[in-house]
Amino acid sequence: MTDALSSDETVTRLLHQWADGDAPAGARLFTVVYEELRAVARGQRRRWIGDETLDTTALVHEVYLRLHGSGEHDITDRAHFFALAARATRHILSNYARRRRTEKRGQGAQLVSLDDGGARAVPAPQSSALDRVWDLEVAMQQLQTLHPRPCRVVECRYFGGLSIPDTALALGISEATVKRDWSLAQAWLCRALSQHAPSNDD
Repeated sequence: MTDALSSDETVTRLLHQWADGDAPAGARLFTVVYEELRAVARGQRRRWIGDETLDTTALVHEVYLRLHGSGEHDITDRAHFFALAARATRHILSNYARRRRTEKRGQGAQLVSLDDGGARAVPAPQSSALDRVWDLEVAMQQLQTLHPRPCRVVECRYFGGLSIPDTALALGISEATVKRDWSLAQAWLCRALSQHAPSNDD
C-alpha cells in the first residue's frame, strides 16, 4: 500500500510539474508509468490475436506520442492520466484497424470477448480481428452519442485497464455509478456488435 501511495504521489507531482511547463517532467512521468502502460498494451494485444504488426512496445510509444503532442497538460492525478491514455489507446487501435483491415483479413484471427475475464478468445470466422476492432469503434461512436458517460467508462475499463475505483476517480463519479454504467455499456455493445454485419467499407 505504501509503495502504491508513493507511486501515486510521484505521478501527481510530475503531472503538476509538466502542467507548469517543465517538459523534462513529462519525460520522467512516462518513465514512471511505462510498465503500467505496457501491461495495458499487452492486454490489448491479447484481444486481437492474429496481427503482430503493432506490438506492445509500438502501442506504448504511440500512446506516449499522442499524449505528449496533444498539449493536454491539465491532468489532475494518476487516474485522470490513465483515462486519457485509455482514450488515446482506443483511437490508436481503431485508426490502425481501419488502415490495416483492407490489407489483412482473416488468417485465423481471433478476438477476445468484451468482459472482465481476460484472454477468453472466441473465433471470428467471417471477419478478422482487425475488422472487429473497427466494428467495436463504430459501436463505441454510437454509444458515445447515446450514452456519453458509459462510453467513457468503457474507455477506462476496457481500453485502459482501470479498476472500478480508479475509473470512478478519473470520471468524478461514484463506484456504484461506474458499475451500473459498465453493465449498461457491456450489454449495449454486445447487442450492437451481434447485429453488426461484417463491413467491406474502408
